[in-house]
Amino acid sequence: MIASLLIANRGEIACRIIGTARRLGIRTVAVYSEADANARHVRLADAAEAIGPAAARESYLVGERILAAARASGAEAIHPGYGFLSENADFAEAVTAAGLVWVGPDAASIRAMGLKDAAKQRMIDAGVPVTPGYLGDDQGLERLAAEAQAIGYPVLIKAVAGGGGKGMRRVDDPAQFADLLQSCQREAASSFGDDRVLLEKYILSPRHIEVQVFGDRHGNVVHLFERDCSLQRRHQKVIEEAPAPGMNVDTREAICAAAARAATAVDYVGAGTIEFIADGSEGLRADRIWFMEMNTRLQVEHPVTEEITGVDLVEWQLRVASGEPLPLRQDQLAIQGHAIEARFYAEDPATGFLPSTGQLDVLRLPTPAAGLADLRYDMGVEEGDRVSDQYDPMLGKLIARGDTREAAAQALATACRRTQVWPVRTNLGFAARCLSHSEFRSGAVNTGFIERHLTALTEPTLPLDAMARWAAEDLVAPEGEGPWERGSGFRLNAAPRREVALVDDRGGRYAVDLAEPIMQAFGGFDTDEGRVVQHEGELRRFRRFRAEGAASGGAADGSLLAPMPGRVTAVDVVEGQGVEKGQRLLTLEAMKMEHGLVAPFDGVVAELRASAGAQVREGTLLVRVEREG
Repeated sequence: MIASLLIANRGEIACRIIGTARRLGIRTVAVYSEADANARHVRLADAAEAIGPAAARESYLVGERILAAARASGAEAIHPGYGFLSENADFAEAVTAAGLVWVGPDAASIRAMGLKDAAKQRMIDAGVPVTPGYLGDDQGLERLAAEAQAIGYPVLIKAVAGGGGKGMRRVDDPAQFADLLQSCQREAASSFGDDRVLLEKYILSPRHIEVQVFGDRHGNVVHLFERDCSLQRRHQKVIEEAPAPGMNVDTREAICAAAARAATAVDYVGAGTIEFIADGSEGLRADRIWFMEMNTRLQVEHPVTEEITGVDLVEWQLRVASGEPLPLRQDQLAIQGHAIEARFYAEDPATGFLPSTGQLDVLRLPTPAAGLADLRYDMGVEEGDRVSDQYDPMLGKLIARGDTREAAAQALATACRRTQVWPVRTNLGFAARCLSHSEFRSGAVNTGFIERHLTALTEPTLPLDAMARWAAEDLVAPEGEGPWERGSGFRLNAAPRREVALVDDRGGRYAVDLAEPIMQAFGGFDTDEGRVVQHEGELRRFRRFRAEGAASGGAADGSLLAPMPGRVTAVDVVEGQGVEKGQRLLTLEAMKMEHGLVAPFDGVVAELRASAGAQVREGTLLVRVEREG
């Protein structure tokens, strides 16, 4: 068995690999960029090596830096995780050339399946069904347009070197073909350095079905059944599950046997995934499922396969890389129950899924004591960690296993609703609504599900007045404030009103009568800036609103607060300086966009708490302007 392992990755997959390696008694070495010096995977590993600046292209994507870290740490092997260098054949060769063990497939296998056109031809030769299309060398517009017409619209243009949803265009009409082809080619050249494309028949009711395969150096190849990854947004997976809903025995045998043939055709060693596209318009049928591509690495969604088979796929990777045969034969593998995974992203569905960054002041995951004993969390962060804008926004994954699909879906939806994260925004409320939707629960989903229901999934109906009333109990004016601050009303022949004015973090304002009974209880917690109330996976922060103040930059009393977490990039004034209404005082950069904060009226800068380069939290006082005279 390998004695020491360097993980050439970060985040939740690095933490996941460290967990298995530690159980097997393997010493682990983390690598980290400047942005990740205090990251969870660094804290978990036995040793850690710095590999450069925050930008991935200057650290995690530089193979020589990874190899130097391996030499410095005395690591025996390198596990690439997924993403970054995991499917880079040149790096795999460099690792073995350096005398290290590469925990992954041989470079030849990576190359064989790396280009979509060559991979499809190899699958045709191996008897694996492929989507009808064109794979030819003639890339001229006239030939491609003729082939598209022969295939029949709609067609899909795909970059041969593509991935991650890039370099793909759906064409519904011949008149669109030339423009969309050029757009796809430009994106392919920019993203992959290769503008070649292939054409495929576009499936109108597509389901994304993939099969986990595994091979060793003793000639053994097995499959570990299928996963359904049809819930996607812009070709990125959101919810994954195993087994695929609606899969019958005959179709499963056919698709899994085809996946095993595909792996055998490239002498595959290690963990891999054969991805298929299925026409789900008439249910899952063996004659309507076609090969799309192979991922020559571990997949993000591998935990659902682990949960239904009882297999630790990372352990299998390490054993196979150490020269051992596969731990189980095909006839020893079976499906037990159902598992579903939700990807946990630091992004805000309400703003078009913009990334959300900053410190995780609160990160609380439901415990088994909450009645969710079949939950698993693969996390790359902990409470107090900082979410960087340099990397993928995925914080981790929530996985639920149940005896039935309904039980797994219910447990996972509940976990998404109960998870508390603040002030970073997440997609968990969105995920909970996906999991609870009647169409998802029926199993009749395809890759268009999210787009069809996007408004309902991203714009939840929240009982905001009731949430504000519940929050107000802890936000009432303290004793000693005057009647105007308390907001109490005096009326003849009527019970007195005790009102408190609140504002939420989205700019909503509420006049809450404290004399009214609380009709609904919510989850929540207190912060320095107010009370955060939780409902159905959505969180809103409420705080006192005073008539002379305001919720964010541009307050009537001249107090400008940070409208969101970000970094101050420029400060244009100094304390005591006179300013005019509308004059820019400072600039805040958030989510890679700049926001200028301006003077709300003519006056003097009475207080300046911002400095260039400082990271600030939402609601932080940055500058206060006093009126002249």
